Amino acid sequence: MLERVFSNLLDNTIRHGEHATTVTIDCHRSDERLHLMWRDNGAGVASDQKEVIFGRGIGKNTGFGFFLSREILAITGMLMRETGVPGEGAQFEIIIPKEGYKFN
Repeated sequence: MLERVFSNLLDNTIRHGEHATTVTIDCHRSDERLHLMWRDNGAGVASDQKEVIFGRGIGKNTGFGFFLSREILAITGMLMRETGVPGEGAQFEIIIPKEGYKFN
């Protein structure tokens, strides 16, 4: 199901990123959690829409993309939020609890 989450993020960049040309994925650890970041260089998400976009039936396509992505991640204790700066691109952060990942 994680593939579905990343597919939705890419679809969102293509549909709503307007002038987006780049996607960057990276991660870092803090407070025993893993923070996975999806960033694009498109239009970004307006401050008043950062939580709204995760609602059921919200959006121009099916309205279920971010709603289902957040639900899929929540099943395993992961969180997803939009933390980008409007006008500088979207930034979606997936927070994975310490029991949800392993570093060798």
